[in-house]
Amino acid sequence: MQASRTPVQLCIKREYLIVLKSDLQELPAEIEAARCPDVVVAQIDPKKLRKKQTVNIAISGCQPAPEGYSPTLKWQQQQVANFSSVRQSLNKHRNHWRSQDLDSNVNMPKLEDEEGWKKFCLGERVYSEIDAESDHENLGIDYIKVGFPPLLSIVSRMNQATVTSVLEYLISWFGEKKFTPELGRWFYALLACLEKPLLPEAHSLIRQLARRCSEVRVLEENKNEEQVSALNLLICLVSRYFDQRDLADEPS
Repeated sequence: MQASRTPVQLCIKREYLIVLKSDLQELPAEIEAARCPDVVVAQIDPKKLRKKQTVNIAISGCQPAPEGYSPTLKWQQQQVANFSSVRQSLNKHRNHWRSQDLDSNVNMPKLEDEEGWKKFCLGERVYSEIDAESDHENLGIDYIKVGFPPLLSIVSRMNQATVTSVLEYLISWFGEKKFTPELGRWFYALLACLEKPLLPEAHSLIRQLARRCSEVRVLEENKNEEQVSALNLLICLVSRYFDQRDLADEPS
């Protein structure tokens, strides 16, 4: 089955949380805008937080968008509204999806297993930087190779310590590697799982993510490419939804 070209969609038996696709212009109607509070107070167990945490709050801003790359204010406002609806829906249905059994091939890594989480989210191909071979003749999907998508049954099991740790692992990867669809969908999902008010470590991480997205965007040669829209979206969410306004793109 071919995936549709909508930017954010629920698929694979409605278990996908988010899949970044091409235009990133609108959400499908399937995502319910539940009447749930958008601001959730984080319930953190200090014993589950990673030890020896060091938080460096960088104050530098994003790289300005090259001419023609900056999204309109209307587009940014729409993405924030869409993202808010996704968070509300996730919050409403979290307990349901947490209670669902995972497939036998889903083995979530332990909190401290950085390399394990990278392989889990990105797949062995991306992790090992192996060129993907054509799988058109294969009827199934090998998630070990292509990475597990952010299924609701997976992300609903992740507490805030795990969400923050996996976000840190993937941002660290992104700091040295290219942007991929696998990274995009997991970044979006992890941002959707972050509870407000943000912990200092999460605050620092999302700012680092936005800055890295702006650096990669400067290197893009074609402003109409899917990747630019994905990078714009992540910068938009960090700056405008999570109130890091100094990182926001100036509207085109």
